[in-house]
Amino acid sequence: MDFSITPEQQALYDSMKRLAADVLAPGAAERDKSGTWDRAIWQKLADNGVAGMPIPEEYGGSGGSVIDCCLANEALAEGGHDGGFGLSLGAHWVIGAVPIWLHGSEELKRRWLPGLCDGTYMGAWASTEPEAGSDAGSFRTTATRDGDDYVLNGTKIFITNGPIADVCNVLARTDKGPTAFCVDTTTPGFVVGRELDKMGCRSSPTAEIHLQDCRVPVSSILGVEGEALWSIAFECFDWERTVMIAGAVGGMRATIDDTIRYAKQREQFGKPIAHFQAVAHKIAQMEMNYHACRNAVYKAAWLKQEGREHQLEASMAKAMTGELSVQNALEAIQIHGGYGYLRDFPAERALRDAKLGSIGGGTTEIQKMIISRIVLA
Repeated sequence: MDFSITPEQQALYDSMKRLAADVLAPGAAERDKSGTWDRAIWQKLADNGVAGMPIPEEYGGSGGSVIDCCLANEALAEGGHDGGFGLSLGAHWVIGAVPIWLHGSEELKRRWLPGLCDGTYMGAWASTEPEAGSDAGSFRTTATRDGDDYVLNGTKIFITNGPIADVCNVLARTDKGPTAFCVDTTTPGFVVGRELDKMGCRSSPTAEIHLQDCRVPVSSILGVEGEALWSIAFECFDWERTVMIAGAVGGMRATIDDTIRYAKQREQFGKPIAHFQAVAHKIAQMEMNYHACRNAVYKAAWLKQEGREHQLEASMAKAMTGELSVQNALEAIQIHGGYGYLRDFPAERALRDAKLGSIGGGTTEIQKMIISRIVLA
């Protein structure tokens, strides 16, 4: 087995890490405290090809492979220390732009993809509802045919990029079943509700979305009417469990490196605390967790890129990374001691950002259900 990446991919990783350190890292703590999304930062990253990474060049994207996207996402998280940006970017990529690229008509692709790639537009996805979270198929939003249009009604919640999205892919139920619609957010009846005050990833805006007689043309349907749950929604989750979760791996790397620096500098009893076995073993475990997660994520991503079956591997990677990134953050706080409990230090923010990995995109419990069904079949 060859675990190496190409020189071009290494150059991509290095350039994304430097870009994140220069553009994202400054002010990350302040954006977290205030819960601020910075459009200017988004545009700077987009100007460097970040926004359209997975989209083919013919539509204005970078044409990156699945592995390329994982590397870029990981590097941005490692260098940027901004979990909120990673959340918004991942949603923009894998549930905003990618469904339009893979399932939209040529008209929809030409209408939206160039702007999604150059940073002009921000993408989002709306499927989760107050009573339909892990049970994705129980959503109640309806789409009623009226001539050449569909009229959408319902409420969505936990919508990443909801307040800033220009286009939102909405899951609704027609007479034929679950259907995805590509909706211009300026459409009358598309109403952004209250913005949600999250524990972590606070620089990424999240909101409720209300669809109130929102009229969209038949041509806005993505894929085949009635088949969106399996062909589009679960495909989005698949992208989240491979490409999007790579950002959490980058966050783990940043947390480890920050903790190592602290342990080497902080002295107690006349020597750096890194010299104490109790601390050194914690760092060793953090490193083990990181490599286990990184290997799992990239195996799933490689299988996806090769067109091979990878549901088991993707769910394992998601579950492992969601849980172990939290463990690493807790150990980082423990090593930092009282300082780790302060918002002045990145360890505290790392814990709050990491926790979303075991919830969003399918909880750890859902991943274990998927894994057990596969291995017990």
